[in-house]
Parts: sequence; structure tokens; C-alpha cells
Amino acid sequence: MSRVGRIERVTKETSVLVEIDLDGTGKTDIKTGVGFYDHMLDQLGRHGLFDLTVKTEGDLHIDSHHTIEDTALALGAAFKQALGDKVGIYRFGNCTVPLDESLAQVTVDLSGRPYLVHTEPEKMAPMIGEYDTTMTRHILESFVAQAQIALHVHVPYGRNAHHIVECQFKALARALRYASERDPRAAGILPSTKGAL
Repeated sequence: MSRVGRIERVTKETSVLVEIDLDGTGKTDIKTGVGFYDHMLDQLGRHGLFDLTVKTEGDLHIDSHHTIEDTALALGAAFKQALGDKVGIYRFGNCTVPLDESLAQVTVDLSGRPYLVHTEPEKMAPMIGEYDTTMTRHILESFVAQAQIALHVHVPYGRNAHHIVECQFKALARALRYASERDPRAAGILPSTKGAL
């Protein structure tokens, strides 16, 4: 059974296409026009072993906000679509990833209920290339809202802004991978005592 999501989102500000295969090999094709964001989405695909295509055209002549936000919304919707009925998955996943002096701890519950807890070091550099570092939280908020998952992301320490953001995406990728994988001991079972996720 294929677990693929495909979302096209078109507004006056952006045109976004996202395709994701949860059972892929980590093959990515990413183009948003925001170089560092492309790098982060590539990390998400490669470390999650998701085949991921993202094609976004946005109003970058204004700034990168709409492009980044709308891509995250489409990515969350595509992830939810690919999960399908969630029967037989692990549901929960966590991963801790170091990147030199930085550390990210990510825990996820594919619960059907959107909730985000996010902490990272204060006084980070405001920009990484054309990427506004305050957008990391907003990316996660947008993804969670559409994917309908509970996500806790904690970066207890770090100095370099690139490292602080990148370790979050790597840990997120792994946590999502572990949570969405099929549990061979729970084939045909929905991982919820409520009977719904």
C-alpha cells in the first residue's frame, strides 16, 4: 500500500507543489528560492528516508516569509495525506541530534491533534543567508497545524545559528521517520485506545 501525499497550494502570494513518499529512500528535489530552507528540507527528506519533492514560486521580491510559510503548510498537509489511516504505525518517535556545539531533542506523536512546544537558544543571529531564523518556529507551527501532530522541539544549547536550526530539522526527520514507520508487531492495529487518530 503506497503512502504518498501530493498537495498543490496556489495563492496570490505563492504557488507550491509538495510530493512525499513516506516509504522512500531519501531522494529529494527541492526548490523554494530560499537556499538555506532548501538545505533544511533536503535534510528532512534524507534523514527521514522520505522521497520529497518541493517546488515553490513565491513573492521573494517582498521577502521570504510567504514562501517559507506556504511551503510548510503544504508539507504538513502532504505528510498527513501520506499517513492515511495510520493503522500499524508506531505513532510515537523521538530523536536527539548533536551538530558540533548544538543539540536538538525532538519528540513527536502522530496524534491527530496539533500542538507545538518549541524552545531554542535566545539571541541567535537573525539571518542565515536569506533565511530569517525566527521562521524556524513558524515553519514548525505551520507544519504541525496541517499535519495534525503533537511536536516537541527543544534545543538546550548551541552557538552557531546554522547548527541550531539544522540539528532541529535532522532530529525532526528522524523522529517523524520512526513514528510513521510500520510496526511489524502491530499490523492492522490502530495505535490508539480511543479507536481514532
